[in-house]
Amino acid sequence: MVRSTVARIDLEALKWNFAAIQQHVASEPGRTPPRIICVVKANAYGHGSDRVALALEEAGADLLACADIEEAIVLRRAGVRAPILVFGALSISDLDGLFEYSLTPTVSTPSAARALQAAASRRETSLGYHLKIDTGMNRLGFRHDNLRRSLPELLGSTNLRLEAVYTHFATADEPGSQVFLDQSANFAKALAVVDELVKPAKSERTRPTGERSYLVHACNSAALLRDSRVWYDMVRPGLLLYGIVPPPLASTIDLKPVMSLTSRVVAVKGMRPGEGVGYGWRYRAQEPRTIAVIPAGYADGLDLRLSGKGHVLIRGRRVPIVGAVSMDMITVDVTDAGEVAPGDEVVIIGRQGDESWQQIDVREMAGAIGTIPWEIVCRVGSRIERYYD
Repeated sequence: MVRSTVARIDLEALKWNFAAIQQHVASEPGRTPPRIICVVKANAYGHGSDRVALALEEAGADLLACADIEEAIVLRRAGVRAPILVFGALSISDLDGLFEYSLTPTVSTPSAARALQAAASRRETSLGYHLKIDTGMNRLGFRHDNLRRSLPELLGSTNLRLEAVYTHFATADEPGSQVFLDQSANFAKALAVVDELVKPAKSERTRPTGERSYLVHACNSAALLRDSRVWYDMVRPGLLLYGIVPPPLASTIDLKPVMSLTSRVVAVKGMRPGEGVGYGWRYRAQEPRTIAVIPAGYADGLDLRLSGKGHVLIRGRRVPIVGAVSMDMITVDVTDAGEVAPGDEVVIIGRQGDESWQQIDVREMAGAIGTIPWEIVCRVGSRIERYYD
């Protein structure tokens, strides 16, 4: 049995987006195109991390990135062989997975560095890592203005190998943000300090002057669109891979939506003037109306704020969501949508027709309720079956 509400994930659109991003970052003459780290954390932004990661690996992803070790293990067990970077903080109990599943950790605190060094030493092995610098977001990372004090112990570790240095921008999606410019400057200064502290091994002493022994990355999707000066050696698209441009930014990259969310009408009924619908009677009919019931609710990830603000598509028409979003269903006003009947397709996210207004995308839905596209896709519920095309 299959529930009426399903998500369809277009893996060919995903690969298309990956190639479009590749083409975009290769468009600047006179520079080596940055490699692409594909961000598949949070179940690939709700799209299904195992299938998405395998498709991106097939498309040529240089590196995949997850939030934690547990997410990365899911990918390895699904058959992913590409390198996997773990963004998040490390706890001592998690470290076995790094070695067992060949994962690349982020080192963002001195205590994590010591724990990793001890674990690698016990196993008599070496471990490559990415160093995170906090340039002003004030979450994880070594402070950019304290590196000469905090980094020597890590860089002197005998079993840890520096592979990359990175940072994360707090306001890349805010045009004109001074914080973004300040973080960019802080990162450039931090890289100069790291360059000074990193002592090349004997085999590297012939390295040309100015060439780093490690890679550098800083760009999420928004920063990738905003400023090519911080592309460095690698970029980290997340939302862009899934065909969504971070608001309020615009993009000339030819992207395709990867996820659509559809359901079916299960009931149609009339309302008399003065009657209400749903919990709390948050909607009351002022005149005779026709209401359709759709089996998708907040347990499936639909936001409560869609009531009175969101729309769905039925028979190629936009119809408003009325009444409270409940756990398992929503109601929509189909008075002006023609002869709606049980079984009719309902598009919650996606397209139903060729006109521009016959599409509801994630960015529109997020804007209608005052949230961000990341939240919309990440909240698509686990009980919704995902089909891959």
